[in-house]
Amino acid sequence: MCNEFNQPVGILTKNSGILNDKDVLQEMAQKNLVRAMVSITSFNEDLRRVMEPRTTTATQRLKVIEELSKAGVTMGIMMGPMIPGLNEHEMQRIMKAASDAGATFTAYTFIRLNGAIKFLFHDWLYKNFPDRADKIWHLIEQSHNGKVNDSRWGLRMRGEGSIADIVAQQYAKYGRLYHMNEGRTGLNLNSFKRPGQQYTLF
Repeated sequence: MCNEFNQPVGILTKNSGILNDKDVLQEMAQKNLVRAMVSITSFNEDLRRVMEPRTTTATQRLKVIEELSKAGVTMGIMMGPMIPGLNEHEMQRIMKAASDAGATFTAYTFIRLNGAIKFLFHDWLYKNFPDRADKIWHLIEQSHNGKVNDSRWGLRMRGEGSIADIVAQQYAKYGRLYHMNEGRTGLNLNSFKRPGQQYTLF
């Protein structure tokens, strides 16, 4: 439907099922109607399995980027959540591998634990990483003004303090190094046709 009516769209996925629509995405890319992002959180398979069970491996996600990029689709990566003491040290490796696969833009989120997620994550963290759970929990608190949750616009997805600043600096440094986010242009917003729209005679 998006292709038929020239609806511009951004896609974020962590699975390879997107390749089932490769032909449609390729057509949309030719009309500058689509950008796609693949989420990559870790190349550590043990960590990936407990963080994102039943999802595609990081290696398979890179293949998605490569295949769609070769088809002409503008591809990017989403790194998130970046968790201090757990996966934030992988940022450079992820960005380089994604760049090598054809990704040209990036984004990231810093972990925040709002609402019931706080309790779910706490339980998950101490069950899966009992040896370093205290350290990770305190690093998250340090990055949200002594709390693990934050709803403030502009800070909630980036955090604050020394740990969050280091992550942001790494992101900027490696983005420049691997030529990410250079010369980005917007999608085509002028060709959209409303379903059922009648054409005028004049």
